[in-house]
Amino acid sequence: MMEARKKHMALAVCTGCGIGECIDTDKLDDAAGEALQGINCIQHGSLCSVAGLAELNRMVGEKGVDRLAVAACSPRVKSTEFELDGVHVERINLREQVAWVMEPDHEDTQMCAEDQTRMVLAKLDTIKENSPYIPDHLSSDILVVGGGIAGLTSALEGARAGYRVHLVERSDRLGGYAGRIYKMLPGSEESATLKEPDLHEKVKEVEGHPGIEVYLESTIESISGEPGNFSVALNNRLVSELQVGAVVTATGWKPYNTEKLAPLGYGSPRVKTLEEFEQFVQEKQLPDRILFILCAGSRDEKHLSYCSSYCCGAALKQALYVREKNPNAEVYIVYRDIRTPGFQEEFYKMVQADDAIFMTKGVIEKVSDTEDGVEVTVTESLLDDRVTITSDMVVLATGMVPNTTADLNLQYRLGKGLPEIEYDFSDSHFTCFPYETRRTGIFAAGTVRAPMDMEMSGEDGAGAMMKAIQTVECVKRGEAVHPRAGDMTWPELYMERCTDCKRCTEECPFGSYDETEKGTPLPNPARCRRCGICVGSCPERVIGFADFSINSVSAMIKAVHVPDEFEEKPRILVFVCENDAYPALDAAGVNRLKYSPFVRIIPVRCLGSINKVWISDALSHGYDGILQIGCKPGDDYQCHFIHGSELTEQRGENLQETLKTMMLEPERIRTRFIEITEHHEIQEMINDYAEEMELIGPNPYKSM
Repeated sequence: MMEARKKHMALAVCTGCGIGECIDTDKLDDAAGEALQGINCIQHGSLCSVAGLAELNRMVGEKGVDRLAVAACSPRVKSTEFELDGVHVERINLREQVAWVMEPDHEDTQMCAEDQTRMVLAKLDTIKENSPYIPDHLSSDILVVGGGIAGLTSALEGARAGYRVHLVERSDRLGGYAGRIYKMLPGSEESATLKEPDLHEKVKEVEGHPGIEVYLESTIESISGEPGNFSVALNNRLVSELQVGAVVTATGWKPYNTEKLAPLGYGSPRVKTLEEFEQFVQEKQLPDRILFILCAGSRDEKHLSYCSSYCCGAALKQALYVREKNPNAEVYIVYRDIRTPGFQEEFYKMVQADDAIFMTKGVIEKVSDTEDGVEVTVTESLLDDRVTITSDMVVLATGMVPNTTADLNLQYRLGKGLPEIEYDFSDSHFTCFPYETRRTGIFAAGTVRAPMDMEMSGEDGAGAMMKAIQTVECVKRGEAVHPRAGDMTWPELYMERCTDCKRCTEECPFGSYDETEKGTPLPNPARCRRCGICVGSCPERVIGFADFSINSVSAMIKAVHVPDEFEEKPRILVFVCENDAYPALDAAGVNRLKYSPFVRIIPVRCLGSINKVWISDALSHGYDGILQIGCKPGDDYQCHFIHGSELTEQRGENLQETLKTMMLEPERIRTRFIEITEHHEIQEMINDYAEEMELIGPNPYKSM
């Protein structure tokens, strides 16, 4: 059986782009023959050219090749050129990570190229056939939770694209906060006048669209299942069941707790919030003196430490309300900073030009309710150290607080709502994937995701719906979504060896696993982002992907020829995450930054996917050191798989125990983190570590 599969494998070597000038490619064919008997090999001066691809396809067709190793440029380039129907292709990066970074025609460079070829061929020989996972009872319907501006826009965009949308709103009408707006900011930088609200037109379109089902006064009892096959229990006086493929969460926001604003005068009938004043304008006569306090309880560690983005624009807009409805009124605005993104800057300048609107930067010291009005004492103003302004009314520009998503009632072992970041907004990978949450197929849109104004909320709703549609279509094809979009492998569990340790269920960042009362994992493969963190977490080697398993990576590790201690040629295994570290290595190659030829590189899906077995195998095989390089952890940069890099650090104690058991120095394992742009830094990391290994000396297991 194994022999028959080997006859269908092939190696194609490109000698262009400097590879042939640096490496003896004929010896790569010899190395391939030593690794796998009967393997078919071809070489071409430009494998990606029309002629090169024609020869490649001819060989594949004539020899019946179903597994192909392409030794050429990085797998991050020319990806479509080397996609062949019915053929599993693995790339050997000889250009960016050998020929462009190592000395040409040097024996160490040649050995590196041969080892990298053996490693990929060993992997190719061990991977299993894969059938994509597609859930039963697929649904293309999409659930939108929340009937505000983000939810309305999202529902319309989905319906216009031809998908059936279920829009759930807990109140008795659509519109959310946007439905209570008196007037809106100008629609473009050319306009200086406030817009009449157009939300009623959007609501009317939603209610009349045949592709949108609206559920008012409704709540979510539960959401279970996985992308493509979510079961939604909806409480709409009676509990009904919906089957949907994806979910957009647009549950909006609420104003900051006014009970904490007593020092700013709240509690007096003459002190209102922005939201209260919006309603007051539409119902009451406006007084002659109104003062706005910006950042009321915002950008303050005692209250909300963040900027809510919309408050400055809303306060400036309301200042114009006052001037329009009471031309004799005077308006005072006390600000810490004015933040008006985009075309709102022009609007800000227009408001400034009104002589009856007085603005000053300052800090509110005291707000007192007196017989003459509300006295506001301002310090550190632009006019004087201390200024007292008396007004008939004070409006507090309070920040926005996201509504909870626990009401989604997700039937996930990791919680009922969406995980939240520092300020209680629903998490997203803000660096690369806005809208995404840690719950695959469930997207956050609008102010539940981040502070934003109405225009941005509408755009956010449209963007989240686009991602929801992508998820539905990917699941239909059995493909993963972001960041391993298109990956058709999925985690398979060999339950005979499972000890119910719960490591996989607890460490998966995306809630892919549920579990029985005993702790046995219950996989939901369509929730999986294919990061492989569960592979790294499992002490019993229960979990594997068709092309990324304990056996496939161990085979790569063992395929390397490790010189004995007398040759003084160390071998360093470098695990690099495919998201940041691998591109940084490629960039080092493009910039011709030289690094040690003693490294052997294995890309992994995430640092968190590295299993301790691979570390033990490498050290037992005689590698002198192991360097792990991945994305920077934490919210300031973010690992692409949320906390894979952090898990690697946490597992470091276990790795040190492995070293202690093997009586090896702790320096033989090193973990480093990097940004995608830091190609100079990754060169230094590798070279510094190679020098350190030479100083420490050879791994004593070389001689065993």
